[in-house]
Amino acid sequence: MRLSEHALENTRPKNASLQRMETTARLTLTCPDSAGIIAAVAGFLHAHNANITALDSHSTDPEGGRFFLRLEFQTPHLDLSLPSLDAAFQAVVASRFEMAWKISDAAHRRKMAIFVSKYDHALLELLWRWRRGELPAEISMVVSNHDDLREAAVDFGIPYHHIPVDPSRRDAAEAEALDRLEGAADLIVLARYMQILSPAFVARYPNQIINIHHSFLPAFVGADPYQQAHRRGVKLIGATAHYVTEDLDQGPIIEQDVSRVSHRHPVHDLKRLGRDLERQVLARAVKWHLEDRVIVLDNKTVILG
Repeated sequence: MRLSEHALENTRPKNASLQRMETTARLTLTCPDSAGIIAAVAGFLHAHNANITALDSHSTDPEGGRFFLRLEFQTPHLDLSLPSLDAAFQAVVASRFEMAWKISDAAHRRKMAIFVSKYDHALLELLWRWRRGELPAEISMVVSNHDDLREAAVDFGIPYHHIPVDPSRRDAAEAEALDRLEGAADLIVLARYMQILSPAFVARYPNQIINIHHSFLPAFVGADPYQQAHRRGVKLIGATAHYVTEDLDQGPIIEQDVSRVSHRHPVHDLKRLGRDLERQVLARAVKWHLEDRVIVLDNKTVILG
């Protein structure tokens, strides 16, 4: 028996954390570091009856460095709507400190599309966590260049679009995918999608495409990294989640993890261990992105708690 999307929504647990999201907003910002930034932000929010419930910050250097801040605040007693708070923050605080910033409503569930080929482990991890309410998003679709994983997606109530890709119709396949994504995706997750996206496609979604790479970047880029690792006799294998840029496997890294191995591990064991790393690393990266914990600086990221 397959559950409808409405039925799936009812199976997701309504825990205290999810309920608190209904009244939580987030502020993320980066600016040149200087004295008084936190005081100015906190004073502004206090003046508008907001209660700060979480805060994390980082400075690359207190003298001439870059400052990063993420905070959560409660909205029930605000004396302004969030759009009006946006305008006031820009005028009173952001312009003074030359901030790049964003205020977002934690209750807003962003639309997420998942691209996949034939491997199912990363896809199923995301779908399972989504069903349990651990990923604050709405999965709008699964897109694949193969039809192998249709049943897995449909069993979770997710629309599945099979868009074949071959050299003779690569441009047409991308155009079809972009048409499907129009208005239906704030985030694209490549859950072992074994196709290279064109620079034009990537440019449509800057820092909104997350890929899981089956090695510990920057080592062993390209094809068959586990065979490469086995030939080199590595003692650690890993996985890397990163934002996609037009430079293959060179985008800002969000999360990585490793597992210790030895000469006793054959290639199939490396792949098994690697799949487990891939699904865990990708799930963490997606969750952090959805929770506004990732701020990109040049080709690096700052992850705030």
